[in-house]
Amino acid sequence: MHLLAVDIGNHQIKLGLFPGDLEDGLPQPEQIWKIPTGEASFEPLAARLPSAALAWCAATVHRQAECRLAAWVHQRRPQDRYRLLHHTDLPLAIHVEQPHRVGSDRLLAAVAVNRLRAPERPAIVIDAGTAITVDLVSAVGAFEGGVILPGFRLTARALAEGTDLLPEVDYDPAAEPPPVVGTSTAAAIRSGLFWGQVGAVRELVQRMSDQLGAAPQVFVAGGDAERLAAFLPRSQVVPELVLAGIWITSSQNASQDA
Repeated sequence: MHLLAVDIGNHQIKLGLFPGDLEDGLPQPEQIWKIPTGEASFEPLAARLPSAALAWCAATVHRQAECRLAAWVHQRRPQDRYRLLHHTDLPLAIHVEQPHRVGSDRLLAAVAVNRLRAPERPAIVIDAGTAITVDLVSAVGAFEGGVILPGFRLTARALAEGTDLLPEVDYDPAAEPPPVVGTSTAAAIRSGLFWGQVGAVRELVQRMSDQLGAAPQVFVAGGDAERLAAFLPRSQVVPELVLAGIWITSSQNASQDA
């Protein structure tokens, strides 16, 4: 049975289809679908998904969207299995005060990175999406916590909503980095958004690295990963870290249940 890994974020829901059996290494989905989290109906999925029975494995940071999706799956695809992951399901030691309050996307990215990092080397995991997270995975593979800051688009929206005259500028992740000195209000905002976030992430990576006994490996994921990684020396862009973490977790849980 194919696995459909579902990452329910604040901005979009990403679904990745994995074959039933995969070799060692970091798995990647053979097909991906994306829909806005606020989509009124999941019915467009009906024509896209395979007709054969699927095993759904979901992780969410948006509880209302997850509840709607689960109800749709149970109603429209009764032949499928559906499971929502919790932090206790993950093959990961979590060294924070309230593990149940940590975003599942951050934890699942750490699960995936544990398949990528070299043995006995810590890792820094950067996920650049609606929010930018910078998290630390220890040399023994434990999630040690990290930092959350608003992403590019969220910062642009907050700046416009919190002022009277500043516009909300558009953001194109594929565009060239803006000039540092903006010659218009919009250009100045784009410069502040981009270079401010780049500077913040670089500072966080450096400060985390300074606290470690060994040089960490740096992995970058998310919609804005390519833009950020270009300014992070020796970083590695890894697509679909969260979906891969869902597959790894589901696979290990299935092995334990067998």
